[in-house]
Amino acid sequence: MFKNLFKNKKIESETTILQPLEGEIVPLDVVPDPVFSQKMIGDGFAINPTNGSVVSPVDGEVISVFPTKHAVSIKSNGGREILIHVGLETVGLNGEGFTAFVSDGQNVQKGQKLLEADFQSIKDKVPSIITPVIFTNLAENERVVIEEQGIRITK
Repeated sequence: MFKNLFKNKKIESETTILQPLEGEIVPLDVVPDPVFSQKMIGDGFAINPTNGSVVSPVDGEVISVFPTKHAVSIKSNGGREILIHVGLETVGLNGEGFTAFVSDGQNVQKGQKLLEADFQSIKDKVPSIITPVIFTNLAENERVVIEEQGIRITK
């Protein structure tokens, strides 16, 4: 569904990708939703968040803040497309518990606040607050690797 959301001809390697939420980084295969765990929309990682402040992992442009404010997609200045999906089945909350600080087409800097999720108010209304971070336009030979010092994309 999201694989063709963005099209880009050339993608330059990002030197650093900031973790968009505080918390424990875990592999996608532990996410209790097959859309993410089976990498149907792309490879990435997930975060078990410790707070609800979502920041931009890269310098770039906001492609879309979903109307329900539970997800945001960004295109980095180097062409990398990243989807941050806060929690599972959070779309059903229709924006309750979420505040957006950016809008579609806005340029953002790495570390700039994108969204705020009130996990105290939403955690009992959804299956999980685990937050997948998906790279939607990786090349066929690229993979996301979780390392002790952070996230790396390898060929």
